[in-house]
This record gives sequence, C-alpha cells and structure tokens, in this order.
Amino acid sequence: MSADEAVAPQRELVNSRTSEAGAGWACQRPGTFNELLPERVRPLSWWRPTVLWRSRNDVVARLFGDPSDEIRRRCVTALGERGTPAAFTMHRSAPEFSFALLGDTGEGDRSQYAVVPPLLRAAAGTDFMVIASDVIYPTGEAADYTAKFFRPYKDYPAPIYAIPGNHDWYDGLRGFLRVFCDLDLDCEPPPWRGPLGLVARLFWRMPGKVDEAEIADARARYRGTAAQRGVQPGPYWAIDTPSLRVVGIDTGITGGIDRDQAAWLREVSAGPKPKMLITGKPLRVDDDRRPGAIEGEGATVDEIVQDPRHNYVAAVGGDIHNYQRYPVRLVDGRTIQYIVSGGGGAFMHATHVIPKTRVVEEDAFRCYPLRGDSLSRYSQLYGRWTRLPKLFELTPEEATAAVEYRLGISPGRGYDGVEPSRRARFVASVLGVPWGQRRRHRFLRLPVRALPQRFRSELADWDRPPFFKSFLRVEVTESELRIRCFAATGCGDHEESPPIEDEVVIPLQQKRN
Repeated sequence: MSADEAVAPQRELVNSRTSEAGAGWACQRPGTFNELLPERVRPLSWWRPTVLWRSRNDVVARLFGDPSDEIRRRCVTALGERGTPAAFTMHRSAPEFSFALLGDTGEGDRSQYAVVPPLLRAAAGTDFMVIASDVIYPTGEAADYTAKFFRPYKDYPAPIYAIPGNHDWYDGLRGFLRVFCDLDLDCEPPPWRGPLGLVARLFWRMPGKVDEAEIADARARYRGTAAQRGVQPGPYWAIDTPSLRVVGIDTGITGGIDRDQAAWLREVSAGPKPKMLITGKPLRVDDDRRPGAIEGEGATVDEIVQDPRHNYVAAVGGDIHNYQRYPVRLVDGRTIQYIVSGGGGAFMHATHVIPKTRVVEEDAFRCYPLRGDSLSRYSQLYGRWTRLPKLFELTPEEATAAVEYRLGISPGRGYDGVEPSRRARFVASVLGVPWGQRRRHRFLRLPVRALPQRFRSELADWDRPPFFKSFLRVEVTESELRIRCFAATGCGDHEESPPIEDEVVIPLQQKRN
C-alpha cells in the first residue's frame, strides 16, 4: 500500500493549517497507541536529578572537549579489522524506492508510542526506515533498546538504519554499535590534555556493559524476521542507488565530524549523482546556520553540501524536536532543502520562539507545530506549573493572534479579525515569542528561550494529545525526490489518515562536472 492510499480520505482536508481539529486539539476518539504501551511506563522527566546526572557527558564534552572523534576512529578501525569495506556504502539496484525518516525517538513513553500507528500507516510499502539522531534517551544504553527500539517498531516489516545523536554517544556509542553494526567494543575516551584533564576523566560517565542475551532475545521476539534484519556498515554510511545517494554522518556530541569521516564524506559526495544528507545535527535550524565543524580543518560540512560538484539537493537533521524546512537558494541558482526532522517521539522543542525568518523568506519557511499551537501548548503547561491557568492559558486562537501581533506574520492558520488581548500579548512576551523586524523589545521571559536548550523544552514534556510529533516519508524516482511530513497527534482520528503538514518535490538531475 502506498502512502497516498493510506492517507487519501483526509489528505486534502485535514491538517493543522486548516483547522484546530486537524492539529489535534479536539480528539473524537482516543488513540490506539495506548494499547501498545508496556504495562508499566515511567515517563522520562528531565526534572529528575538522576536523569541529568546520567546525561552529564554532554556538559563534560562541551567544557573539556568532545572525545567522540577519537572514540569513533577506534570504532571504525575495529570495523575495518572485522572486514567491513572502508566505503561504508550499502547498494540498492532499484532506481525507485521509498523510506521513512524520523528523528529523536527513544523516550519509551506515550509520546514515542503515539507515533507508531500513524507511522505504520503512512510508511506502508517503504523499503527501509532511518532514525536520524537520538535513538535512545537519555543515555543511549544497550539495556534500553528493548523498550525503546525493538518493541515500539516490532511491526515495521523492513530494515531500520540509524544515525547516532548526542544522547547515543553518552555511553561511548557502545549500545548503538552493538544493535546496528553487530559490534561490541568498549571504547574508552582518550585522556584529556591539560591540567583539567583529570577533572574531565573523573566526571565522564563510562559506558555500561552489553547484555548479549537480552539483545538477542529482544531481536528474536520483536524484530526477528529476515526482512527486518539490516546491519549497517558503521556509525556513518551511504546508501547508493541509481537515482539518489543517501549519505548519513555521525556528528558526535557537539555537532562536528572528525577528519577521517570528512575525507570519507568528500569521497562519497563526489560526482554528479543527486545526494541527500542525513545528519545528527541540522545545518539550518531556528533561523540559524549551524554548518558543522570539521576537526582540525576550519572547513564545515555545509561547505561540502553546498559545493556544486557534489549536487546535494536536501540535508535533513534531527536533534531539535520539531519539523522545520528552509529552501535555501544558492548564488549559482540551485536550491537545497534544509530540513529538521526531530519529532519522532521525544519531548517537543518550542517553535513559537523561532523569529521571523531571515535564512529564507518567511513565506517559504515551514514548521510543525505551527508557532501559535506551540505557544498555546506551552501556555497550558506554564499555567499548570504556576497554578495560574487564568493568567497563562491561551486558546490556539488567542495564541495565534499573539504570534501574528509580535512577529508581524501570517502564522499558518488564520482566524478572521482576531485581535490579541493584553493578557495574550503579555503571555507571548513572557514565553519568548520574539518581536518581528518592526520592533525590538526585551522583557522578562520564563525558561523557554532565555535558558540553554537543555533547560528549555526538556522541562516541558507532556504525555497527552496533542503531541505534535512528526515523521517523513521519502519517495524517490528517476526524476524526482518527494518528501512529505506527516503529523502524529496522538488522536485516534488521525491514526488511519495522518495529516500531511508539508510536502516538497525536488527534481533530480545529474549535474555535469
């Protein structure tokens, strides 16, 4: 069954841009995902000190240096000694194929399982799935793969490949390598140099052990068919087809790549064949450019992507838990679609804090959830936390009007003639909706954008609809690449016909060098 057949009944009528019902604000019936949940589900909460402590490697890497590059080199060496070809490339002979793509999945709670029914529906007939970043929260441990990877996707009938995210690196990538590459390697970090190296070594959380029997049992119980089995060559890889080369890179904890991986990336990027990049960290996000540093070079991943000799047409990254798309037109006339796809199951990063875009024209920018829906959801959370619901809580209509007022944009779902109240304008200011170009104003903000990312949206998780999760279906023919963003609201209304929130069709042409 194709995705068109799966979503045909509501495709033209229902999504968050057309109605509140399309956004999932009013569910006619509960989602069936509740029936998929394990008997005991403990929601992942960043309020718990133990979760923050187990995730401390992120802080250590940013303060003392990211050891991911050196650990990765050791892992790649071990894979080579095992006989893995250095090209790290999987080949497919069919020029037409399709795959599902979703990022930041592995919380193991309701928000992850809410994605499963619409994913299985919209991804029907795809040849494989790719998880882009953070397969397992909070620390990528092998012990969590049963509940957060094997069990949720037991009914997806094709292979699943993955690109590690920063959370997968918190255990030295040990669990990820064992599950996706069949490699158990305890790669300890190299000694940090300098007088503070001992401090870094002291606080670095070492990887846990791999329970081989548990992983074997989980694989056999949940994803044990031959069609589901897929071993990828390494933490970074390429899938080469006659029409398109899909290239996945491993950006470690802080978002860069090592020099050996950069040499490999340049090699697989060479030539006129159209290419699509999948990365653990997006190159364009929140109206900002994050080009991805290359170890010891001063060059960036984005420079490789934009090189006309490489013919990249799209770059998709996870890490930020929402959907964003920036069609960036280059000076040579080409357009590259920069996409954020991190809504696969983890807590939602706010979109209402995204300013009026400068990376591209605002009319060309797309995000999900819409800024107004994001503000409305956060206002409800802050109303609950502060026990001041009458002050903070905004309806989607009120929140949308406040976003339009502050940013000076049409925020996606129009309401005729709605003027924001003073209360709505106040809440929008406090919760971090920026001013548009017409005015600049600094005001008290609660921790939505004012604090670092770790302490913004992480503290604003919830486990009831609408979840505002999303995933992509990517279809490739000899002449075009088609990318569609599907919503996962958690409502039973949308499980059989998941709303299509965005769609882009990219012509595929072999460029001449």
